[in-house]
Amino acid sequence: MATQLVRRNENSRIVFGYANTTTRSEILTEIDTKSATVLLRAFAHPTRLAILQELSKGPKCVTDLEDLLPARQANLSQHLALLRHTQLVDFAQDAQTRCYYLAKPKLTRILLEELACNETPVSKATERIKTEKAKLEAKQGAIPKKAKPSVKRTVRARA
Repeated sequence: MATQLVRRNENSRIVFGYANTTTRSEILTEIDTKSATVLLRAFAHPTRLAILQELSKGPKCVTDLEDLLPARQANLSQHLALLRHTQLVDFAQDAQTRCYYLAKPKLTRILLEELACNETPVSKATERIKTEKAKLEAKQGAIPKKAKPSVKRTVRARA
């Protein structure tokens, strides 16, 4: 199965490529964490998130975005430059008008949909966590760690 990965090239620009992997855990271990952090930071601002939401509906010019969002043209241009740097958006220019579109529509839509779900946090009991960890270690062929002996600490009363 070909899986999309995020990488950084020699010019410190984020490059997307593909790797042949089979499981989701393999995908998670192959991602360059620095590049993924840069990419996810692009989503971590309300204005950029709103820009991505509007562009997910279709291409928009800067003036269209200015009419739709509570931000000025100069501020929008700065955010769009960052989104271009992370290769989430790109533009087509006709004379003086730049129309922006999603360069990674699938990735952007998946993240926006997940953010919209507002999934409730999972709560797990300690025993369940230990059981899951033991299963994972057994599957990976790791030797389970031995339990540490409990050490009694003496608390001295203050005089």
